[in-house]
Amino acid sequence: MKEDEKILVLSKDIIFKEGSWQGVKIENLNYYLDLIRNNYQFKKRGEVENDDSFQQIIPYILFSFEDKFFLYKYLEKAGEQRLRKDYMLGVGGHINPIDIKSGKDILEIGTMREWNEEVDYRGNILSKKLVGILNDESRPVERVHLGLIYHFIGDSPEISVKETDNIKGELVDLKNLGECMKNSQGWAPIIYKEYLSKLV
Repeated sequence: MKEDEKILVLSKDIIFKEGSWQGVKIENLNYYLDLIRNNYQFKKRGEVENDDSFQQIIPYILFSFEDKFFLYKYLEKAGEQRLRKDYMLGVGGHINPIDIKSGKDILEIGTMREWNEEVDYRGNILSKKLVGILNDESRPVERVHLGLIYHFIGDSPEISVKETDNIKGELVDLKNLGECMKNSQGWAPIIYKEYLSKLV
C-alpha cells in the first residue's frame, strides 16, 4: 500500500446522510454519484485506511463476454495479503488527482484509467453501465471503501491481467461462478448473490 498516495474520498456523513445500507444499492444511483462529484476530497491513503469517517471511492468493473465473466485471484506471493485468498470479480482501484481533467467527469476518467492499468483487453467495449453501489461493513478492509459497480460487455474474450507476477485471471462461465464464490469473502460473493446470480 502506498501510504502517501492521494486518493478520492467522501465523508461518511455525506454519502450516508439518507441512511447506510449493506450490500448492493441499485436505486437512485445518480443521486449518490452527484454527492460524490460535488463533495469529494483527496487525502493520503495512509491517513484514511483505518478511518471509518471516510469512504474511499472505488470503481469496480465487472467484465463479460457472452456468458463468461472475468474472475481473478491474488497469488500467494502477492503483496496484498488481506485479499489473496479471495476471488475478485471486478477490476478497479482508487481515483487519484491525475484523474481531474477539465470539463470531464472525474469518476469516468478514473474508472477507465484503472481499467487500462489493470488489464490488457484486445477487443471493443460494447456497453458500460453502472449497475450498483456497494457498501460492505462486514470486515475492516471493506468498511472504509465504497464500490461503484460497473458492468462492461465486450466483443472479444481476449482479456488478461497485466500484473501476472501477483495475479491470475480467467473467464469463467456465469453458471460456474457460484462455486468459486463459496470460499471467498469480501465484495465478490455479495456482487454474485445480489447481481450476477440473477442473470443466470
